[in-house]
Amino acid sequence: MRYRQLGKTGLRVSEIGLGAEWLERHNAADVKAVVERSEAHGINILDCWMSEPKVRSNIGAAIAGHRDKWIIQGHIGSTWQNGQYVRTRELNKVKEAFQDLLIRLQTDYIDLGMIHFVDEAAEFGKIMAGEFMEYVKKLKAEGAIHHIELSTHNPDVAKLAALSGEIEMVLFSLNPAFDMLPASEDINELFVEHYNEELRGIAPEREELYQICEREKFGITVMKGYAGGRLFSAEHSPFGVALTPVQCLHYALTRPAVASVMVGCSTPEEVDAAVAYETASEEEKDYATVLANAPYHAYSGQCTYCGHCAPCSAYIDIAMVNKLYDLAAMQEELPATVQAHYTSLSANAADCMECSACEKRCPFGVAIVERMKKAVELFA
Repeated sequence: MRYRQLGKTGLRVSEIGLGAEWLERHNAADVKAVVERSEAHGINILDCWMSEPKVRSNIGAAIAGHRDKWIIQGHIGSTWQNGQYVRTRELNKVKEAFQDLLIRLQTDYIDLGMIHFVDEAAEFGKIMAGEFMEYVKKLKAEGAIHHIELSTHNPDVAKLAALSGEIEMVLFSLNPAFDMLPASEDINELFVEHYNEELRGIAPEREELYQICEREKFGITVMKGYAGGRLFSAEHSPFGVALTPVQCLHYALTRPAVASVMVGCSTPEEVDAAVAYETASEEEKDYATVLANAPYHAYSGQCTYCGHCAPCSAYIDIAMVNKLYDLAAMQEELPATVQAHYTSLSANAADCMECSACEKRCPFGVAIVERMKKAVELFA
């Protein structure tokens, strides 16, 4: 296992991390098996955003006796209310949930105290200027958290965090589909010099974020590195070709400032598949050739989240809604965190006026109005 500096924190983290989200569906023995296999491979960073009590307790039991071997990303603002996950900024509920996290993980500190997902700039401003941030600072002063970080899917919010002087690192959704930007609105020029390690062909706001993070020595840990599994299927991938876990990991780990990819694993075998990256050949890691050879026709009707559909008269972030829809549609059950991300948007698919102006701008011929209707139905 290779290890990387995590920004300015002074921590060295394994470049493959354990994203524990899928462990919610498993019993204590299964969770222990995944944690033990991860530790045996040298994985030393774990993300626990989930508020469900059993999974927290199962993780706590799995790391008991060797807590010091783990760097934990623990989320502040992820709560369990009336038998379900709720993201909240209500301080009494936030405090209760954080204390529950400490108790169930059998620890008195969290290494990386994560301000739980913030996807809009306006909310970021309110958090930074309000009592929520004061509470987070208090936790750090008391030693209950050692570093302050923030999770977001929005590159604009991540840039604000990187330049804030108070947030030390970010958990950010990153994969080739999310980064994608057509070379032009001509689909036949889609992969002209795309996706190399110098960042050509990446959406400009995301390219700027990676450059800022590298300049500021602001660490990134990665979520959604596999796009919810969408990139493993030629049928579901926006590229029309399938990538392997190793190729997805190589993409993320070659972005500036990235320290670790939090891989969602529900079995020891899935841990092995991720850790295979450490011994993979350059040919096995090569994602660029696969993407460059993707059939142009495969993109027709596929949303690639490029953002050319903007602006929206109803102020919907169409690319974000489509991204969340695709992440959710890939799963047998609607993931609570994706549902919460969708609900938190200031405008969502239900606000669509069916003006179709976005469809005229889409270089891929996506039936956006129809997708908005499907999103309304899915997230209902």
